Amino acid sequence: MAVVLERLPQKPPFLFIDKIMELSEGHIVTERKFREDEYFYKGHFPGDPVTPGVILVETMAQAGLVALGIYLLGKEQPGVMMRTLFSECAVEFFQIVRPGEVVTVRGEKIFWRRNKLKSQVELRKENGEMAASGVVSGVGVLV
Repeated sequence: MAVVLERLPQKPPFLFIDKIMELSEGHIVTERKFREDEYFYKGHFPGDPVTPGVILVETMAQAGLVALGIYLLGKEQPGVMMRTLFSECAVEFFQIVRPGEVVTVRGEKIFWRRNKLKSQVELRKENGEMAASGVVSGVGVLV
């Protein structure tokens, strides 16, 4: 799991996976704490900060597409590097995520072939409430 984290192309401050808790050919579970000093809270929204929806989508995509894709590709072609091109996103939001909250992302592989990955993703808050869920897909480009 540490190897997958190291191979993620995203780096702070745009890395939204703190740790990978579970990883297999069929699913991934990650965790992320949104710190109160994150750069995007300064303008979204002053006095009442909330995590932007696009950041939540990126958090789900980094887990359900990028990290899971790196793992799957590594099993097929060890040592090969890949960049993910995001191609589809259909996400619904149910809860606000505030500064200081910890979220868990679960990604379930729908399909993986020819470096194309489609995953069902959900983002839950620490109390178990679903904050967002949907489907994301992308194509891995070898680098």
